[in-house]
Amino acid sequence: MLRRKMDKMAKRRARDGRGRSPPPKVFIMDETVAEYIRRTVLRIPCSEIGKMLATWGFLTETQLQSLNIHQKKEKVSQEVVQLCEENCATIKHAADLDMIYNYTFREKRVWSVYQMTREEGDENYFFDLVDFKKKFKRSLRSALKNVTISFKEYEDNAIWIRIAWGTQYTKPNQYKPTYVVYLSQTPYIFISNSTKRSCIPLLFQALLIAAHYSDTHEMDLRSHCLDSLKDILLKRYSQSFQTHHPQPLEEKNSTLKSVVPGIIQEDKHEKEKIQRINREAFADGPQPKLEFAQYKLETMFRSEQENVVLNNKEPFRCMVKFSSPHLLEALKSLAPAGLADAPLSPLLTCITQKARNYFKIRERNGALSQSFAGQ
Repeated sequence: MLRRKMDKMAKRRARDGRGRSPPPKVFIMDETVAEYIRRTVLRIPCSEIGKMLATWGFLTETQLQSLNIHQKKEKVSQEVVQLCEENCATIKHAADLDMIYNYTFREKRVWSVYQMTREEGDENYFFDLVDFKKKFKRSLRSALKNVTISFKEYEDNAIWIRIAWGTQYTKPNQYKPTYVVYLSQTPYIFISNSTKRSCIPLLFQALLIAAHYSDTHEMDLRSHCLDSLKDILLKRYSQSFQTHHPQPLEEKNSTLKSVVPGIIQEDKHEKEKIQRINREAFADGPQPKLEFAQYKLETMFRSEQENVVLNNKEPFRCMVKFSSPHLLEALKSLAPAGLADAPLSPLLTCITQKARNYFKIRERNGALSQSFAGQ
């Protein structure tokens, strides 16, 4: 009797189609992921697309070979998106490609430097990367539900962190992520694109907890060149100095030299003096690359005879900004070129020693003194 009932149920399921296995589900990539991958590919220079996609490692070798990277970039980006859909790409994979792009072209960003400090007695803390990632994610996600966090490790013990911020009610904005580079064997962190100010305290809290520090402060040092910032902080620029080989001074007119040799000798000694003073300030090797240095002045108008403040309500304020594609090399060349007296002002030559390029100059005890602006 029971057997007969089971046979009837089986026949009914077969007749109704309920006995057939369901069709396989088709993966549909999220529109946000597809668009973000497309835009990232469009940012990559044509000559670097193949290499960067290979570094990404998400597409197979067969897929990479099938991709025609010599056509218009828009078409390339669409084909990459189609291949990514075949591989079921998620926002994690898209974030990985974005990190590779930003690491390769890191000079496109402005990096601000921060230094963390530990309480006395915690200096011997042993850094563990797995523990760092776990604590960092837990700290951020306990305070903010919608946030995308990605990690990558590079040379110099540098840990790259990408954070796309959302709110309690909106998804993370993948187009305005914050980038953090933490040198795990040092107290230094580099942050780029921290425009979402409300989330910065959460970021610092997560970094302090994960890296086992107690406080952090900005160092007033910024640049597009992340590698040069590392060199300045770790004093590596002084180790790459080349042996100094003075260039022969340009020979003067032979007739003038035979008539007034004393003038030629004095000119030679003056140039050698300038070269020596310049070496003491900048040494011989290549300088770290900085694009600007900013100085803010606060002073009072005073009478020259009695040193009396003429206007005691508000100080006189102005700002001077030196900018160049390679500022330190430009400063180094001023005195030898005869464009400035040697030595240059310590405010210009102390940039690498002080590890900062933002300064504030104000009056203290009736005289100008130097302090640093906390921008």
